[in-house]
Amino acid sequence: MKSILLINALIILFPFNREVEGKDFNYIFEQGMNGYKCFRIPAIVKSKNGTLLAFAEARKRSCSDTGDIDLVMKRSVDGGKTWGNLMVIWDDSDNVCGNPAPVVEYKSGAIFLLMTWNLGSDHERDIIAKKSKDTRRVFVTQSNNDGVSWQTPKDITASTKKDSWTWYATGPVHGIQMRKNEKFKDRLLIPCDHIEVETKHYYSHVIYSDDRGKTWQLGGSTPQHQVNECAIAELDNGDLILNMRNYDRNSKNRKISVSKDGGMTWGNLENDHTLIEPICQGSILNDPNKRSNALFFSNPSSKDSRINMTLRLSSDGGKNWSKKIVVHKGPSAYSDIVMTDKKHIAIIYEGGINSPYEGIAFEEFKLSEFK
Repeated sequence: MKSILLINALIILFPFNREVEGKDFNYIFEQGMNGYKCFRIPAIVKSKNGTLLAFAEARKRSCSDTGDIDLVMKRSVDGGKTWGNLMVIWDDSDNVCGNPAPVVEYKSGAIFLLMTWNLGSDHERDIIAKKSKDTRRVFVTQSNNDGVSWQTPKDITASTKKDSWTWYATGPVHGIQMRKNEKFKDRLLIPCDHIEVETKHYYSHVIYSDDRGKTWQLGGSTPQHQVNECAIAELDNGDLILNMRNYDRNSKNRKISVSKDGGMTWGNLENDHTLIEPICQGSILNDPNKRSNALFFSNPSSKDSRINMTLRLSSDGGKNWSKKIVVHKGPSAYSDIVMTDKKHIAIIYEGGINSPYEGIAFEEFKLSEFK
């Protein structure tokens, strides 16, 4: 594998703005940029120093999930107003390096990026059917200087994936560090999913670290299947909530599950009827400013199509989602969200005029805009 490229500290800052048919897309990753055909799978975190770090998959030749895919990043030191040059975190020749799932360890300031890898010649269906040359593997890299440079990715598959699992994905969305549950305080958690080899059933699960990212272990899985890509948040009482992509075509809404033991076991899947979805990824976020029971959520809010990217606010720990902002009514897909300061929230999302995959845009909103 190629070693990680060290990041040049002298970056040129510039915004990517484009107005198309009345919609001003602030693209930070856009089709054709740096020779890449397509950018997909966004994730974002704010570092201890306040720097925004936006991650994505840079797909070399097409928008396909298979082939030559690099994991890339951009930094913003001014709250998302401008962004630095494209930084390649992991390029392993023609293979797939993707599914970014970043998390910040707030005491040390270290940033961990969990990722998955597979041979570029192996298709998902073949990995699931055990007909592939290799399988999906789990990796982690770390930055100790605010995302300026990254360590060589380390394979942690042995401690985070069962032999009876085939397909596997980290995130793709930010992870969390527990702060409210005293028993599990400072635990780092990454939401993940997997497919079983015999049944072909797909589940959501978590991996965690109790030693500030030095080692990673496998946590609990959902007791029922037909869910996969998921996002995680900590509730005010120290419980965890897992919010999941749902393949039950009869309900067409997000599924949720709650853990009372730091993610080691999960309760039965329940429907969140307000959070409708067309079978797609979504993001959930704790309010880091300690507003009681506040949660934010983003996804393409439609039962039938990847359109209508929407931000929602719950003031009661996700029981009700009473306020919302429609970010983009048109084609939109994967997203992640971050608080830029005490009065603003930002979303990074796939969106465009004719297709959701024209670019990955960044938009910031005042909390007072939720209605």
